[in-house]
Amino acid sequence: MKLQISDLTTERKWRAATGTNQARFEKLLVLFTASYFELHGKTLAARQADSVGTPSLQSEQELLFFTLFSLKAGLTYDLLGLVCGLDGSNAQRNQQLGVQVLQHALGTAQCLPARTFANAEAFATYLQEEEELIFDGVEQRMQRPGEQAVQKDFYSGKKSAIP
Repeated sequence: MKLQISDLTTERKWRAATGTNQARFEKLLVLFTASYFELHGKTLAARQADSVGTPSLQSEQELLFFTLFSLKAGLTYDLLGLVCGLDGSNAQRNQQLGVQVLQHALGTAQCLPARTFANAEAFATYLQEEEELIFDGVEQRMQRPGEQAVQKDFYSGKKSAIP
């Protein structure tokens, strides 16, 4: 069994498999194809014509679909490969390639959020239009300091972890 784009016959299936609808997928495909060419100097088909063996993904459209599906589904590489007709290592390589091209495409279109800031003021300026911010603060384990006074500064009140 191999999942294919032709299996997506409704908008609901498009959203379930890729996280987007078909119209947005088609718009993203234009950017994705241009980015693939910019990064590799050739189309996917031209690169595969130069290589030996049977390619698992035949076009930029299939690579984009595979990438979005893999990110949406969150499967292990072995299971992703099973669903898409690949082995696990090939699924991993194709996902990494697809994510690289997708990041380039979204960066070129200026659709990615800023991830680094020079200082707190730059961060505040970047977020000044936002009404609400959600931070995911997960407590990290750390080595307990030896001094009693210093230990108090790092006390969280959480129970100790079970080994």
